[in-house]
Amino acid sequence: MRAAVVERYGPPSVARVETVPDPVARRGESLVRVMAATVNSGDARIRGARFPRGFAVPGRLALGVRGPRVRVLGAVFAGVVEAIGADATGGAPHAGGTVASGYAVGDRVCGMTGARMGAHAELVAVPASRLARIPDGVTFDDAAGVLFGGSTALHYLRDKAAVRPGEHVLVVGASGAVGTNAVQLAKHFGAKVTAVTSAPNAKLVTALGADRVVDYRTTPLGSLASRGERFDVVFDTVGALSPATGRPLLAEGGRLLLAVASLGEMITARGPVKTGTSPERAEDFATLLGLIATGDLRVVVDETMPLDRLAEAHARVDSGRKVGNLVLHPQEAAA
Repeated sequence: MRAAVVERYGPPSVARVETVPDPVARRGESLVRVMAATVNSGDARIRGARFPRGFAVPGRLALGVRGPRVRVLGAVFAGVVEAIGADATGGAPHAGGTVASGYAVGDRVCGMTGARMGAHAELVAVPASRLARIPDGVTFDDAAGVLFGGSTALHYLRDKAAVRPGEHVLVVGASGAVGTNAVQLAKHFGAKVTAVTSAPNAKLVTALGADRVVDYRTTPLGSLASRGERFDVVFDTVGALSPATGRPLLAEGGRLLLAVASLGEMITARGPVKTGTSPERAEDFATLLGLIATGDLRVVVDETMPLDRLAEAHARVDSGRKVGNLVLHPQEAAA
């Protein structure tokens, strides 16, 4: 099969397409033909060995000293089940019916591979427990596009902050993969949303439901606090705030959510400051897919690309100008 291989850390150009052996579905796994995968900030950080402060040494020890031990990156995919390993079963049955107890060849599924990665390829073998069934009417692009940003936003807003109707939520980095989902999910939970982004993206985040848009280039976050503005939840999706700079923005009982944090910030997070990695749970994927199917969640796709343009996708992520998601089509030949 064709796959994007990264053998050493470096700039986007280190990612190249090669022919590698097909993966095999082992016991409890499904082999999925990848129709869509995303390139997100996590992929770019691993490729460039750009870890948050304090994670450089543990990151290299875990992933590889000079380059990733897992040569094919990519943790998010959507596609069609190609083959079933022995006794492959899915996650626990879900009330909405979008997580199945088992899968068959031809089923449309999506999921995240975690530390195994491997999604930037034509085929990926995944434990069936990490899969969710794609509902009718939901495209492969939307299914892949919602998982990384959507699961992070859902975990932070629903599980960590327990956002309630009527609360005021500030979303920093509102036009990114996490931010576009955070704006919509906060509104879905009944909150009022102030979105922080650049002026060119104001129309987009307003269409997603933001009640107010703040241009960070003309209105620094610190000026909001100095003017006395306070929020019940401050969700920084891009690493613009620290506990010291975020706390002044909190109302009484407010919660500061740092999706990107240093090792020290994660260790010392207490009380209203909440950090940490988000789980990759099939039941959460099912929740998000259900919201797409009902029209309550929109997946923002910046651009779709064939696998051969992966280096270009990494460069776009590195630039900080990506809006929503970049989606790869591994089955598509380059033009």
